[in-house]
Amino acid sequence: MPRESETMYRWRSLTDEQRRQTLEQRRQYQQPWHSIPHRSDETRTVYMLTAACFEHVPVIGESPDRMAKFEADLVRVLGENCTQIYAWTVLPNHYHALVQTQEIQSLLKQLGKLHGRTSFDWNGDDETRGRQVWCNTAETVMKSEGHFHASTNYVLHNAVKHGYCEKWTEWPYCNAREYLESVGREKALRIWKSYPIDDYGNDWDPAEF
Repeated sequence: MPRESETMYRWRSLTDEQRRQTLEQRRQYQQPWHSIPHRSDETRTVYMLTAACFEHVPVIGESPDRMAKFEADLVRVLGENCTQIYAWTVLPNHYHALVQTQEIQSLLKQLGKLHGRTSFDWNGDDETRGRQVWCNTAETVMKSEGHFHASTNYVLHNAVKHGYCEKWTEWPYCNAREYLESVGREKALRIWKSYPIDDYGNDWDPAEF
């Protein structure tokens, strides 16, 4: 089982060409960025989802193939159960997603099934039957447009925050590229400056686990 530092090193040790190939191979999993909620009541159906591996063990990050497949499975489940997918990122030991859904309990149930399937498969692959892989998914409803923008920044900055890369677009297991292409870099920078993540969690969101 790799330690998180080993997984981090594995990504950092890839050549520029290997990173480019990884990014290109998984573009097929991406879904387009959707426009932000335009009315305050719309934010009440937008949720920040967070799920972590038990005791923060980087089970997802056992290999780049596992990371890519789990990201694809996660995006598929979100796509089947949400009206909008705004942002997501998958890291070796946790993931975040910002989505809109009218049926949050149904979505959480489907994510629980995804966790069950991946636990069974990964424990078989790793010869660790009986190991607890996941903690439960936590959901936080967006309270305002500002909360939404700060949450978007938080999700897409997460790989940088944890030291896996220096730029959003360097991390292959998120939709940062699509977000920047959609809103434009100038607008994305204005949003970043207007809704910083330095105080994230103080006023609205217990997303840090």
